[in-house]
Amino acid sequence: MEMVFASNNEHKLEEVSQALSGVQIRSLREALGDVDIVEDGHTLDENAAIKARYVHERTGLNCFADDTGLEIKALNGKPGVYSARYAGNSCSFDDNMNKVLLDLEGVEDRSACFRTVIHMVLYGQEYSVEGRVDGEILPQKVGAKGFGYDPIFRPSGSDLTFAEMSMEEKNRISHRGQAVQKLSELLDQLLDQAKASSIKPPKN
Repeated sequence: MEMVFASNNEHKLEEVSQALSGVQIRSLREALGDVDIVEDGHTLDENAAIKARYVHERTGLNCFADDTGLEIKALNGKPGVYSARYAGNSCSFDDNMNKVLLDLEGVEDRSACFRTVIHMVLYGQEYSVEGRVDGEILPQKVGAKGFGYDPIFRPSGSDLTFAEMSMEEKNRISHRGQAVQKLSELLDQLLDQAKASSIKPPKN
């Protein structure tokens, strides 16, 4: 099965392609060329839906999109939906992490969570799944793998940040890994239902 993942983020594409076995993933650029989808939703759910609908309306292809947010308790849920541009437009991963670390200077409660929402359009019908992982923000960056806020986020129950884990380790517990697993299960269920409904009992 082929689907468009409405992203050009190589890290995300690699993670999702590895986790979503049996599905041939096409990037946003492969499907539509160089386009910039305006993500002006106020929630992760809205942004994911905006991107998925954009692709489907222009290509007619089965597709899905994600939006991910880091939500920090001491910052009243920020950066949240603005996680990718917390330090400003065109900022880098380091810029965002540095701003978070600055905002949390002297703060004892560093609890946080990552949430990923995936919105899928499959044969014109829309579906949504979500993954979440709780953890804490470290006072400094640790590890060189991953992307985004991975070097400063340590999930609960682990001694490692996401940036210290292999992709396989991260996918097993991460917010995106959970959401993709739910997407995979939903796809299997929907395709099984479609296959069953297309099989008609023989006439007597």
